[in-house]
Amino acid sequence: MSLFSLISVAFLTLLERKVLGFVQLRKGPNKSGMVGIFQPFSDAIKLYTKEFFIPLKSNDYPYWVTPLIALGISLSAWVVYPYFYLLSSWKLSVMYMFCVLSVGVYSIMVSGWFSNSSYSILGCMRVLAQSISYEVSFFFLVLCLLYFSESASMLEFLVFQQFTWFLTFLFPIFLMLLVSFLAELNRTPFDFSEGESELVSGFNVEYGGSGFAFIFLSEYLSILFSSVVLALFFLGSLTEYLFYFKMGVVSVFIIIIRGTLPRYRYDKLMSMCWKTYLTVVLFLMLFYSIISL
Repeated sequence: MSLFSLISVAFLTLLERKVLGFVQLRKGPNKSGMVGIFQPFSDAIKLYTKEFFIPLKSNDYPYWVTPLIALGISLSAWVVYPYFYLLSSWKLSVMYMFCVLSVGVYSIMVSGWFSNSSYSILGCMRVLAQSISYEVSFFFLVLCLLYFSESASMLEFLVFQQFTWFLTFLFPIFLMLLVSFLAELNRTPFDFSEGESELVSGFNVEYGGSGFAFIFLSEYLSILFSSVVLALFFLGSLTEYLFYFKMGVVSVFIIIIRGTLPRYRYDKLMSMCWKTYLTVVLFLMLFYSIISL
């Protein structure tokens, strides 16, 4: 599963560059192979053959280990994927998934802090403040799902949606979770950690070559995983033939958001999470728990 997810990351980056190209009325990568299909692999060869330098004032060991830890965290989240023939999903798989997603912020914090650069430290501090803000309402949104389905197993979500999608009953939760996932992934319009216009890539500004490649892989693996999770939670059963198409639609939607929306203002994210989302989700949690009873 890890191998296939890493290969799918390569084609997701190609898809993103193609979609952003069409949004901006240009072609995107089209030189390497037919319609640029070998572009991700040539990019990977370029990144892994570049020199991996360590800044003079950085803390060496955490600096070069952290990108590998970030990739490992992103890969470990795929353990909860409920396979059709190999049912490796357990009763608390949803809780395990969100424990893994919560730990992901530490790799960003350590990589920014031990780079010992003022720009990378500023980027990682933004991530920490951002994650504290949205994760409170994020977990309450998941609790709404757990109350409604009366289960914390991924497999149970598939069983319940054999006839009706959860999207029809939980549409407000779907919209709020989609926005929360964009904040979790540090994607536009919430890319405060990588505010390229003023921070020059944020927490990973000192990384290049293979270190940057591992951070890049972990970020795009998280995008794929969040698309799978949203499709599992709201868009029907895994046994449907169109499941991977629905997963692709969610991924393309996340990419289109990057091409169309400007960056949100930092204080507005804080206000939205603490004043709006938290208030609404507490009422919704009460509502869905009563419905399940």
